Amino acid sequence: MSIGDSLPPPPPPALDGVPFELMDESDFDQIVSDGFVSICGFGPFLSVFAHVSPVFFRLGVAKPETKEISSLSLEPCEGENVVVTTFQILRSEIPTFIETEHEFRFLAVTLETLNGLLYTTSAVVRASYSDEEYFQHRCKGSKGLYFERFGQYKIGRIWSDDILPCRAYLRRVMAAQELNEVAYNNFLDHTFLGDRKTTIREYLSTKGLGILDEQPPDF
Repeated sequence: MSIGDSLPPPPPPALDGVPFELMDESDFDQIVSDGFVSICGFGPFLSVFAHVSPVFFRLGVAKPETKEISSLSLEPCEGENVVVTTFQILRSEIPTFIETEHEFRFLAVTLETLNGLLYTTSAVVRASYSDEEYFQHRCKGSKGLYFERFGQYKIGRIWSDDILPCRAYLRRVMAAQELNEVAYNNFLDHTFLGDRKTTIREYLSTKGLGILDEQPPDF
C-alpha cells in the first residue's frame, strides 16, 4: 500500500508491519502518535465495490432498481498494491470515527511511499466485514440496532458481490483525477467490482459508460 512522496514520514516506530484488527476505541491507542491517528482513504489490499452504504440512501443518490448502491472497502489480497490518501484525526475524535464508519472492520497497517520507504507509524484502513461478523461484533446481536442502521432502508445484506458502484459516489471519486495521476490510474486499474475481476477502468468503458459525463455531486 503506497502513498504520495510529498508527505514526510511521521515519527517513531511501532509495529512489525503485519495488519491487525482494532476492535474498539481503546485498541486505537496502540497507534496514536502525538495525539493523532492516521486514517487511510481508499486505497497487500484489494479495493472493491462490494459494500452497500446507507449514506447513499439517506442522501437520495442510491439506485436500488439498478443495484447502483455500492461504496468502497478494502480487503487483504496478496500481490495487490493500492495507492491511498491519508488524513489525521485527534485521539478525541476516534469515537466519532468509529460511529461514522460503523460497518467496517478497522485494520492497522504499515504504509510506504511511492518510492518504497516505509512509514514508521501505522495507519487505519476501513476493511470489509461479513454480514454475520458485523451483526455480532458491531451490533452486538441487536436486531434493533441493525434495523436502525440498515434495515429501515430495506438493505438485506451489507456485503454483496452483485452490486454496482453508486454513480454519484463514483463520479465524485473520479473528480480527483487532477490531484495525482499515479493515484488516479492506480484507482482505475486496482479497484474492482464485486466480482473481483472487472476493473473500474473496464466498467467505465462498458456498463458504466456515461458516468464521467455526469455532474459530480456536492455531498
